[in-house]
Amino acid sequence: MAISAKLLGEDEYVVVSTRTHWKALIFPVFLLLVVAGGGGFLAAIVPSGSLQTPARIAIGVVGLLVLVVFGAKPFLNWFFSTYTLTNRRLITRHGILTRTGRDIPLMRINDVSYEHGLIDRMLGCGTLQIESAGERGQVVLPDVPHVEHMHLQMSDLLFGGPEGRPGDGILDDEAPPEQLRRRPAEQPPAPREEPDAETLFSSEDDDRR
Repeated sequence: MAISAKLLGEDEYVVVSTRTHWKALIFPVFLLLVVAGGGGFLAAIVPSGSLQTPARIAIGVVGLLVLVVFGAKPFLNWFFSTYTLTNRRLITRHGILTRTGRDIPLMRINDVSYEHGLIDRMLGCGTLQIESAGERGQVVLPDVPHVEHMHLQMSDLLFGGPEGRPGDGILDDEAPPEQLRRRPAEQPPAPREEPDAETLFSSEDDDRR
């Protein structure tokens, strides 16, 4: 499920990697139960005779087609849709045959928020909304599992965690870019040291004595 290590840059690592929430599988599972139950019932009530076997085969084929057309696509969309957060970027991948993806550098993200209604709170998912400094502006990620945890992880990377990390996906042992460096507070001038009384006379005065 996690992105391949070959696609990660130097010093880049995966923080969170997940598929969309399993609630996308509710309809396929419900359809499977209905088709299996209905097909079994119809196959059982087919009258005996020479057409019994062909009728049962036809019922099975129709049930299989219904599952493939209406059930397989939602399942495959769920299986191949992933959200990956690294210490450098947010990576989204979607699509079954035609894959589409987008990489958003954390440096370009201005704001991140989430929302989830009552049902999403019961299921433990939500929608993540990201404001980026790009052409598309807002990016919406629906059905994110444990959206609050994902939001917290992104906030720590972007703005620094409670340990005072630099934020913006910067590692602890590297310096932030020039535009993100915090200017140190101006230090008050050091107090001027008064010379000791013993050093008021130079060595030349000692020689004259």
